[in-house]
Amino acid sequence: MTSSTSPLPFSSPEPVMKPHVVLVSFPAQGHLKPFLSLAKLLHSAGGFRVTLVNTEFNYYRLLSSSPSAAAAVSDPIPDFSFASIPDGLPQAPLDATHIFSLCSSTSRHCPAFFRSFLSTLSPPATCVITDGSMSTTAAVAVEIGIPVWLFYTHSGCGFWSYAHFRELVRRGCSPIKDEASLDKPIEFIAGMDGIRLRDLPTFARATDAADPMLNLMIRRADDAKQGIGLILNTFDELETDVLDAIRSQFGNLYTIGPLSRLTDRLAQNSPVAMIGSSLWDIDNACLSWLDRQEKERVVYVNFGSLAVFSEEKLAELAWGLYGSGYPILWVVRPDMVLGGGTDAAGFAESVKKMEDRTMVVSWCDQEAVLAHPATGVFLTHCGWNSTLESLSEGVPMVCWPFFAEQPTNCRYICQVWGTGLEMQRELKRENVAAMVREAMDGEKGREMRRKALQWKEKVRTAMELGGSSHGNAERLIKDIAKMCSKFGN
Repeated sequence: MTSSTSPLPFSSPEPVMKPHVVLVSFPAQGHLKPFLSLAKLLHSAGGFRVTLVNTEFNYYRLLSSSPSAAAAVSDPIPDFSFASIPDGLPQAPLDATHIFSLCSSTSRHCPAFFRSFLSTLSPPATCVITDGSMSTTAAVAVEIGIPVWLFYTHSGCGFWSYAHFRELVRRGCSPIKDEASLDKPIEFIAGMDGIRLRDLPTFARATDAADPMLNLMIRRADDAKQGIGLILNTFDELETDVLDAIRSQFGNLYTIGPLSRLTDRLAQNSPVAMIGSSLWDIDNACLSWLDRQEKERVVYVNFGSLAVFSEEKLAELAWGLYGSGYPILWVVRPDMVLGGGTDAAGFAESVKKMEDRTMVVSWCDQEAVLAHPATGVFLTHCGWNSTLESLSEGVPMVCWPFFAEQPTNCRYICQVWGTGLEMQRELKRENVAAMVREAMDGEKGREMRRKALQWKEKVRTAMELGGSSHGNAERLIKDIAKMCSKFGN
């Protein structure tokens, strides 16, 4: 928790029967975190019975790495529970190189397991909120007749891009013909003026019409209309044009982000407020290290839970960071280096040379790091949770997107919201150092910080009573209660 503001007031509905909301998260850190936030919100502010379903491997990872989640299982919280279903995959962490295997396996295996789970659940589910990336489980709820909402954990611009993948193929924009076509403006996506193919989610860059991820994302987008409504972890003021365009096609839209901020506002004595969502062990020593640094002088580096690098590329990045001259706090997962782990010779050597002003940890409490006064710049992959957390704390970004909708988020961060600089495509240490220096102390960096602080204030306003996200969250809670009451009768 990073917020010190007063608890968030909600008017809880009083349905005839207590709704039992089942939430189903895609098995990745970037999905689990907002799903847990939504589960907390529905339990504490809505007064609902809540069950959060993970796939088995992530369920046991969560209990292993998050003592607060394990405690919630061993000493159950009334009306709040965790559950699991198999996903058909080997019991090992997956990175971005395995993303199709993960998506394909959950699509094939999870529906039958989820159907079986629902058939034995007591009390029975009166509502399902499923991940847009697990839309085959939504189909199960629809078939059974349980009211279902779809929650897409990416940005509005990311969701809207995916919604146009079928049209990209129809118009011959995807699969791509050559590298030059990536700079072609895409003029038929309402609310996204000036967008290029290069800015759209990377799966649109397929070179074959039979590309499995391209076709999977088309099917996922088609599934978006099978629920009662769509939930997005964004706020109206951030993506106004895009969200207006989405509403024109999906009328029942609930924009309730940043969700982590809404749950920050829960009463501190709420039994679910402190349950953690991390799938890695958190190293809090970095916060003590930050306490010893000067205000707004630390470069925080984190590329999320899936990105992987060659040893050579990571070492080049390390030398560039070191050459910037600033203190560095760097999150390096154990599985982040292809073929050699973090002990790979070239990377290990570069990090050893940086020890005098570098702190390397395997995972951290990112919201606490971004809220720390010493954090000055965030070098990020532009994952949506990271983007929202950086905006929420007013921290400018250096952007190095990798896959999925991260390039789309990057374009909005840099070109629309004005809070970031995009890393040059060719990774050279001198380029890295120059970008970091500009973001920290350059004229562009000062303007980025000014705009980031403006967005921080807009986030705060959206959370307040009468704010856009507060109002949309309250509307969602009332609509779920109403629909569950009808379903129960």
